[in-house]
Amino acid sequence: MCSQGPPSAGAGPDLQVCVSKKPTCCTRKMEERYQTAARQDMQEVLQSSSSTLKFLISRNAAAFQETLETRIRQAENYTSILFCNTYKNMAVEATASVQEFFTDVGLYLFGTDVNPEEFVNRFFDSLFPLVYNHLISPGARDSSLEYSECIRMARRDVSPFGNVPQRVVGQMGRSLLPSRTFLQALNLGIEVINTTDHLHFSKECSRAVLRMQYCPHCQGLTLSKPCMGYCLNVMRGCLAHTAELNPHWHAYIRSLEELSDAMHGPYDIEHVLLNFHLLVNDAVMQAHLDGQKLSEQVSKICGRPIRAPTQSPHCSFEGSKEKHGMKISPRNGEETLANRRKEFINSLRLYRTFYGGLADALCVNELAAADGQPCWNGEDIVKSYTQRVVGNGIKAQSGNPEVKVKGTDPVINQIIDKLKHVIQLLQSRSPKPNKWELQMGSGGGMAEHVSGECDDEDGCGGSGSGEVKRTLKITDWMPEEMNLSDVKQTHQTGGSSTLDTPGSGCSAATDIMAFMLMGAVMLLPWLW
Repeated sequence: MCSQGPPSAGAGPDLQVCVSKKPTCCTRKMEERYQTAARQDMQEVLQSSSSTLKFLISRNAAAFQETLETRIRQAENYTSILFCNTYKNMAVEATASVQEFFTDVGLYLFGTDVNPEEFVNRFFDSLFPLVYNHLISPGARDSSLEYSECIRMARRDVSPFGNVPQRVVGQMGRSLLPSRTFLQALNLGIEVINTTDHLHFSKECSRAVLRMQYCPHCQGLTLSKPCMGYCLNVMRGCLAHTAELNPHWHAYIRSLEELSDAMHGPYDIEHVLLNFHLLVNDAVMQAHLDGQKLSEQVSKICGRPIRAPTQSPHCSFEGSKEKHGMKISPRNGEETLANRRKEFINSLRLYRTFYGGLADALCVNELAAADGQPCWNGEDIVKSYTQRVVGNGIKAQSGNPEVKVKGTDPVINQIIDKLKHVIQLLQSRSPKPNKWELQMGSGGGMAEHVSGECDDEDGCGGSGSGEVKRTLKITDWMPEEMNLSDVKQTHQTGGSSTLDTPGSGCSAATDIMAFMLMGAVMLLPWLW
C-alpha cells in the first residue's frame, strides 16, 4: 500500500486514471484494485442509504399480510361457530364451504387469479341445499346428493337469500381489490429499491469515483476527503439516471397515501371480513322466513326429494368455552389495519424525494469533507472546489466537469414504466369522492353505486368541520342457539323487523336478544 512507503516520481507511468504530476506510489495493478474497491464502495453506500427505506416497506408489507391472514382466520372462525351456535344440524356440512370461501379470499388478496364474484356465489350456492334440507324442509333424513345438487343449481333462480349475495359481492369487490393492490404496490416498491441498490454504473462513472475516492491514496493522502462541490458533481453524474425516478417515486407514495385514506367503511377489508358472519346469518334467516314459498319453487324445479337414510353429525365446536370465545370484543383503534397503514404512510412520506436527493445525501452523510476543511478536488488538496456544480437529473449534466453522462439507462426506464403502471392501478382502485361503481356480472346482473364519503354507517364519526374519525365497527353479538321452528310471523315496522315466538316465560334478556337478532337479520344497513 502507498501508506507503507514514500511516493516515487518514477512509479506508475501506465496509470489510466490516477495520473498526476506529483510523485505517486501506485502501479497499474494497484489502480485496477482500487477501481474494484471503488465500485464496491459505491454499491455499499447506495445500499446503506436505502436500507432504512427498504426495511420500512418490507417490514410493513409483511406485517399487513400477516394481519390480513389473521383477520381471514378470525372471520372464518366467526362464521363456523355461528353455525355451531345457531344452526347446529348443518354446521359440519357447512365447514367445507366456509373453508373454501375464506381460502379463496386469501388467494385473491395475495395475488392469485380467482374471481371474487364467482367464489361468493359458489359459497351461497353450496349453502342453499343445507338451509333447505335442515330449515325449510327438515326431516330425520336428508335428501339425496342428486337432489341437493338440483337445489344448489336452483339457488340463483329462486333467490332464497334475498339481496345478501349481491351485497356480499359488492362489499368484497370494494374492499378486496384495494387491499390486494396496496400489497402489490408495496412489493413493487421493494423491487425498485433492490434494483437501484444493484445498478451497473458506466465506465465514466467508475473512473470518476476512483479518482475521487482512491487517487489521493497514490500520493499518500489516505485520510483526505473530496470537496463537497466535487463530490456532488461526481455523484450527481453517476446517479443522473436514478434521479429521473424522483417524480414517479413521489407520485407512487402519493397514490399509496390516497388509496390508504380511501380504505375505510365499506372499502375496509377488516371491517367487511369481521362482519361477514352477520350477513351469513341474515341470508339464512331470510331463507327460513320465506320457507313456504321456497319449498314450492324448489318442488317445481327439482320435484319431491328422494330420501336416503343418513344422520347429521354434531358440531365439533360445542361448549361454553368456544361460545365465549366467539364474542367479538371491541377493538382498540391502534390495532386496526387503518391505523397501521396511517402510521406507515406517515413514515413513508418522509422519503418522497429520496431519489431526487440521493446524490446529495451520499455526499453530505458519507463521502465529502466538512465545510471549511481542506479537501481533495481530483488533483490536489485545496481549500475549496472552484468548478461549476451542476444540478440533479440527466438534463443538468451537460456541463458536468467530472462525469460525462450519455443516453438513457434501460433498467431505470423499465422501473419508471413499472411505477407508472402501479400508480395507474393505485389511482383506479381509490374510491373517488361521491361515487364508486362496481360492475357485477352474471351473479348479480346490476351496477351498484355507493357514495365514497364516510358516514356513521361506514364505521366513521365526523364533525361539522369535515374531520373524520375512523373506528372499526364490529358487533359484540353472536347469536346463541335458537329454535327456528318456533318462529311464527314477522312484523315489519318502519323498516325494522321483530320476531314473535310463542311462550310467555321468556326473560327480558331473551327479548332483547331476539330484537337484536332481527335488527341485524333483515338489512344490517350500517354495513353499507
